[in-house]
Amino acid sequence: MQVDVLTETVIAVRCERVAAYASDPSHAPEWYENIASVEWQTPPPAAIGSRMAFVARFLGRRLAYTYEVTAYEPGSLLVMRTAEGPFPMETTYTWEPSEPAGAHTRMTLRNRGEPSGFAALAAPVVTAAMRRAQRKDLARLKGLLEERPPAW
Repeated sequence: MQVDVLTETVIAVRCERVAAYASDPSHAPEWYENIASVEWQTPPPAAIGSRMAFVARFLGRRLAYTYEVTAYEPGSLLVMRTAEGPFPMETTYTWEPSEPAGAHTRMTLRNRGEPSGFAALAAPVVTAAMRRAQRKDLARLKGLLEERPPAW
């Protein structure tokens, strides 16, 4: 069973600022509740081919995985994939102005993958937990950026 969870929010900050902050994996532990750390395996900033090692906790388990950037259009799209472990995953971010003046950003976060083994049996539970986590993470990002927008 494939897992495919799409979440979106509107953030009252200009698109280029939201995208610059959220597309930098170094910031992930600040707004992802379950991500404990990110370590660059290639020199930053993010570009196609960049690799980062993530450590997270999800459903009570420690997860260590490496993402590789497979698509990147600064300001509008970032796609990262991992092929390791029992749950290969693809994460996609998109950003676009949500109104003509461009002062707000519509951001989407999509995680999808094809779990195998025990993870496949637990796919419905994983899907529900991912949906809850993604909603919380985007709410956290929205609050963080709207309360203290990046100075850059």
